[in-house]
Amino acid sequence: MSIAVAVTKGGKTVIAADSMSVFGDRKMPIANHRASKIMRVGNSHVAMAGWGLYENVLADFVPRQRKSSLANERDIFAFFMKLWGELPERYSLVNEQSHPDDESPFGDMDSSFLIANRQGIFHVAGNLSVTRFEQYYAIGSGADYALGTLHTLYGGKLDAEALSKRGCETAITFDVSCGGEIDVYKA
Repeated sequence: MSIAVAVTKGGKTVIAADSMSVFGDRKMPIANHRASKIMRVGNSHVAMAGWGLYENVLADFVPRQRKSSLANERDIFAFFMKLWGELPERYSLVNEQSHPDDESPFGDMDSSFLIANRQGIFHVAGNLSVTRFEQYYAIGSGADYALGTLHTLYGGKLDAEALSKRGCETAITFDVSCGGEIDVYKA
């Protein structure tokens, strides 16, 4: 479980995430394990929320790509479609999640991703749909708290970095699965 927040304001885009890991009902203190939920992919920062194994998969997948441009919705979709195609072939431990009650014709990565770069903020849902956001977005178990904070404070004087931290802080305060220190990266 996680919180990751991206904010664009005043011509700057920032992405932030908590650093605590949860293993089922167990959480690790930061002194024992500090999770990095944001990784660099080309000129972008990608935050993950969901299965921690995607951190390992992406760490293996990204360096094998000739070019990893995540500049727009089309590039991002193509990148994740390529990843989706390699999951059953290269990472046999990953299978397509099928939910018996789900009537969707689409697969589900059972995780979501938040991308921040100079072009803006992009969300990749579990079904691989890509959505661009102009001001802010959040993913993870604490997203509802963070989005409420961002909605309330965005029109004020705080800059993108301060807003991203506030969103994460609120999620850490109210969601038991969020915690640790906050990592912040400028796009």
